[in-house]
Amino acid sequence: MTCGNLLCGCIGLVMALRGHLEIASWLIGLAAVLDFGDGFVARLVNVSGPFGKELDSLADVVTFGVLPATIVFQLCWFQELGVISYGAFLIAVLSALRLANFNIDTRQSESFIGLPVPANAMLIAAFPLMGHYQPQYDTIWQNDIALGMMIAFSFMLVSEVPLFALKFKSFGWAENRIKFSFLIASALLLLFLQFAAIPLIILLYIVVSLFTK
Repeated sequence: MTCGNLLCGCIGLVMALRGHLEIASWLIGLAAVLDFGDGFVARLVNVSGPFGKELDSLADVVTFGVLPATIVFQLCWFQELGVISYGAFLIAVLSALRLANFNIDTRQSESFIGLPVPANAMLIAAFPLMGHYQPQYDTIWQNDIALGMMIAFSFMLVSEVPLFALKFKSFGWAENRIKFSFLIASALLLLFLQFAAIPLIILLYIVVSLFTK
């Protein structure tokens, strides 16, 4: 499953460079499912260990770092921003720094410090999907505000902002009410706004984390 994540990233890069940004974005979504699933399966069959942790981070650098950076580069290039477009690859650098720090930061066993790279990648992937499937949002996803939002959220990767993790030790409401409430709100946003909901969900995740810590 981890190698499947990496494969999605590699194919996504080809798609992004050929201008098929919506396909690249779908591959980020598929990789996110595999990334969530590999850890769950590893714990289920009791085969988790340092090898899997390192392989997971290497795959994530490509799929959730380099690929979203390439998507933003293409979005900037399509808007004829010239050399400024290359600044998009700062996203890949920040993602690599985030992943390297996560592997050695003992504070992040039960929660996160800074935005997780899959969440940032999903936020970036939402904009091409909005442009392709929800043309009513053309004026939103193709303007400088959207690009600025993608880059600003990427700096959250290396921030010291504490964020809750969607990890469940039990499924009781009392101890998980924040997580369940967030998941319910996210489901409703997706139901009514589809892809346009994803940036709002990431923003909600950050706001809820700030007010519950």
